[in-house]
Amino acid sequence: QVQLVESGGGSVQAGGSLRLSCVASRYTYSRFYFGWFRQAPGQEREGVAAIAHDGSTIYADSVKGRFTVSKDNAKNTQYLQMNSLKPEDTAMYYCAADFWAGRSLSAGAYNYWGQGTQVTVSS
Repeated sequence: QVQLVESGGGSVQAGGSLRLSCVASRYTYSRFYFGWFRQAPGQEREGVAAIAHDGSTIYADSVKGRFTVSKDNAKNTQYLQMNSLKPEDTAMYYCAADFWAGRSLSAGAYNYWGQGTQVTVSS
């Protein structure tokens, strides 16, 4: 079983930055595809960014140029650097992993999920 633990959420003013971290428990971490998703109250879960085991990335149009996904295989950790945050970025953020997801922004492609970390951006 894969366990994912997110951290780094918090409250920030518009224009600020946060970095989310997601630590994975499995030793085969380097072969995972990882994704970041967010869900605001009353809304569907939305794919934000994804990174493949070769380091290639994909982003939702709403965050391109502001968010950067990366990973550190030695630390079994992936990151989501969020800059120029906007109030509409407010949501619970989740990391997800799977061996077979590809660089997908679809929640259905991932079988393993973290518990989420809250990001709140005030205007």
